[in-house]
Amino acid sequence: MARPRSTSKGKAHRFGGDWTQTKLGVLKDYLAAYTKALKDKPTPTEAFRKAYIDAFAGTGSRAARERGTSSDPGNLLFPDLNEPAPQKLLDGSAKLALQVEPRFEKYIFIERSPERCEQLETLKQEFPALADDIDVRQGEANEVIQKLCAPLEAWKSRRAVLFLDPYGMQVEWKTIEAVAATKAIDLWLLVPLGMGMNRLAPKSGKLPESWRQRMDAFLGTTDWYDEFYKVETKPTLFGDHQVQVKASMEVMARYFNNRLKEVFAGVVDEPGVLWNSANNPLYLLCFAVGNERGKDIALRIANHLLKEVR
Repeated sequence: MARPRSTSKGKAHRFGGDWTQTKLGVLKDYLAAYTKALKDKPTPTEAFRKAYIDAFAGTGSRAARERGTSSDPGNLLFPDLNEPAPQKLLDGSAKLALQVEPRFEKYIFIERSPERCEQLETLKQEFPALADDIDVRQGEANEVIQKLCAPLEAWKSRRAVLFLDPYGMQVEWKTIEAVAATKAIDLWLLVPLGMGMNRLAPKSGKLPESWRQRMDAFLGTTDWYDEFYKVETKPTLFGDHQVQVKASMEVMARYFNNRLKEVFAGVVDEPGVLWNSANNPLYLLCFAVGNERGKDIALRIANHLLKEVR
């Protein structure tokens, strides 16, 4: 997990900087390649052939904000990135997806906040040609996605790209399993690393019960603890002594990526790593493909796009 050179460019809608531009650039390029690859496929009689799904969709744009910190690691909302704010409004993932050509047949934007849903609804006026195909759904992301994935029969003639960009560790493993079960959805997922898994796994190994429960839900197992905390025997002047050693962030990253491989048809072996200006790893940018027949080309495109993010 090599460390990049420091940068000091703008912050963005949620809490970004250069890394926010990077993740959105990768997403936009993948969406364009994805719709182009499916452009000449026959269109079935169902409501749509291919969809873009954006959970934690925000407002569709990214606005400048003041520096902030998150003193409660159980909350994990706005980590302190110490980067200067931009002076203009930038396009967020939802708006970028609406600009992609060839276009999708359906756009599903999921947001918990009623106020942000109202702002997402204004995209119908901004993109009138797509208005009938924009579906804004208010609700908790895990619940909405699981419900969306539930009719597996319908997914036999549908394809989608899902972008999961949570504020923290809100994504539950059962949601990831539901997505994989469709065998039709390509998943881009930001995994909180430095301010997520690493912070919720203190060096002492003594976790508050709420932290442990969140890790269990996020990773879908309790086995993670034995992987993140190994007992090693070290010789001392008074004989061998057993100590508990916490795993590195690289080990945690590999563990999560291997979990994805257990449920998806294909997974990029080396996820992207998004760093802040202090050269601290913040997120993994993971990619998984659900459809067995389309996995080779999807992985080839994703690997190419992630080359500069490793």
